[in-house]
Amino acid sequence: MQEFTQSGGVRPFGVSLLIAAWDNNRPYLFQVDPSGSYFAWKATAMGKNYVNAKTFLEKRFSDDMVIEDAVHTALLTLKESFDGQMTDNNIEVGIATAKDGFRLLTGPEIKDYLKSIQ
Repeated sequence: MQEFTQSGGVRPFGVSLLIAAWDNNRPYLFQVDPSGSYFAWKATAMGKNYVNAKTFLEKRFSDDMVIEDAVHTALLTLKESFDGQMTDNNIEVGIATAKDGFRLLTGPEIKDYLKSIQ
């Protein structure tokens, strides 16, 4: 990605990525910005209203969270800057664990979590 933006007269791609993975029995979360810089996080946010979202996560995140609490916290964070009603049709939630790898939550699972934050 960075090699392309090093050329003269070329604009960088305007995409930031959050990459989640599980390796060596621990989770990893990286943010890659358009310049090619990357940052490791325990929890982060990007996009609209990301400063408030990061502040919210700093207050609520802890290293010993269980998956259910982490999903609940993530949805509360998203809700703070979400335009309209969050439903299982307009959000996706993914979970990465050492045991199961990566999986997306199903619609009914998302609905259950959304009921708990209403």
